[in-house]
Amino acid sequence: MKIGFDNEKYLKMQSQHIRERISQFDNKLYLEFGGKLFDDFHASRVLPGFEPDSKLRMLMQLSDQAEIVIVISAPDIDKNKVRGDLGITYDVDTLRLIEEFTQRGLYVGSVCITQYSGQESADLFKNRLEKLGIKVYLHYTIPGYPSNTALIVSDEGYGKNEYIETSRPLVVITAPGPGSGKMATCLSQLYHEYKRGISAGYAKFETFPIWNIPLKHPVNLAYEAATADLNDVNMIDPFHLEAYGETTVNYNRDVEIFPVLQTMFEKIIGECPYKSPTDMGVNMVGNCIVDDEVCREASRQEIIRRYYKSMDDLVSGTGKEEVSYKIELLLKQAHAALEDRKVVPAALEKEKETGSPAAAMELPDGSIVYGKTSALLGASSAVLLNALKELAGIDHKHHVISPEAIHPIQELKTKYLGSKNPRLHTDETLIALSVSAASNPEARLALEQCHKLKGCQAHTSVMLSSVDIREFRKLGVELTCEPKFENQKNYALDDKADD
Repeated sequence: MKIGFDNEKYLKMQSQHIRERISQFDNKLYLEFGGKLFDDFHASRVLPGFEPDSKLRMLMQLSDQAEIVIVISAPDIDKNKVRGDLGITYDVDTLRLIEEFTQRGLYVGSVCITQYSGQESADLFKNRLEKLGIKVYLHYTIPGYPSNTALIVSDEGYGKNEYIETSRPLVVITAPGPGSGKMATCLSQLYHEYKRGISAGYAKFETFPIWNIPLKHPVNLAYEAATADLNDVNMIDPFHLEAYGETTVNYNRDVEIFPVLQTMFEKIIGECPYKSPTDMGVNMVGNCIVDDEVCREASRQEIIRRYYKSMDDLVSGTGKEEVSYKIELLLKQAHAALEDRKVVPAALEKEKETGSPAAAMELPDGSIVYGKTSALLGASSAVLLNALKELAGIDHKHHVISPEAIHPIQELKTKYLGSKNPRLHTDETLIALSVSAASNPEARLALEQCHKLKGCQAHTSVMLSSVDIREFRKLGVELTCEPKFENQKNYALDDKADD
């Protein structure tokens, strides 16, 4: 993989910049932490060289100064809101985050439940956390938020919120997902701190959009593609341009809310310490891009993948047309075409050649292997096996899983489990390969190549079942699917779809 981002430079530069920001205030900084802390795979895809846990590692350099407050909104608890990438609810993810942070030596001070208005589900979650020894604070719904600043910045607004007890100079405010109330929590704390005579500060750490690269840079366009369902739009920061005559990039929500934030700051501390939304940020990512073209190409590929995902969602009934239209426009702005993804024309050509669903995978050396549908294996299983054999240097004529080993699995599926499709899914194929590895050295060798699939690109000529998609995700394969069902049959995507 070509590297476009200097991760070590980033770790040093970012942690130093945060330390400097802490010193600007009364040794107390509330840092709103946007995006994912230790599994930022989007950043690692568009900035090759960026490690998914970079932000966590950066924080660990500040571990003696930092404590973490996790924010979750009561309405999200009540609605059982699910984190899309992990498939778990926000309350479950909050528990996961606490465990992950603690295991890595970071101090989780408390959890704050925002927008609380007596929800029973929130009360139950609060009790659960407290039984685990975790401090929980409640922040309440404020009528007219965020525009009614007179009420918000008063004893009847922020003043009603419980004051979160903190003990360290850097308080990182994070959450399971967007809309949890991170900024409101920070500002509420500033209100309480100043009432206590502490001149605390606020800063925002969002990785994207990157403020000091062009507005239409593919990296920034890829962020728009990733948040197309949220209606986020990158834009020039007009406040920064007016204050400094410098063009920087921000996004619409921060630009729209900034006049309100200015007013709140003025009411809380007498003046606003920032002249623009860009001023509030502490993001050094743009300074650590070392190969711009590598990052541009990686971002174009990400937009293509996002487009396919949006089209698959649309066909399966879970997506919206406007999301697909927006990403299609972003494709054009990034000067990218679907054919730029090498595995797309490869898979489609193989389907045309065989007359059945097909798959293609690009290996680390740039070579492409194929998978076709057979009586024994689906196309996705076939391409997976062929990739492992190629990486292991095994002759493709050799069976690493004997047909005799597959037949009993097929019998189990069709005769006893009620499946209509006898072909093996990817998870079943890997299990069969694991069993074969006990007696077949070539199967063992093939199995040992699984880690080399991480970062490989794959495309299938039809939409896959959720189980196959999950297996590719677990292996780290970046998968896209043509937005069509096999034989145009609407198989259930939450099951082994072609069963």
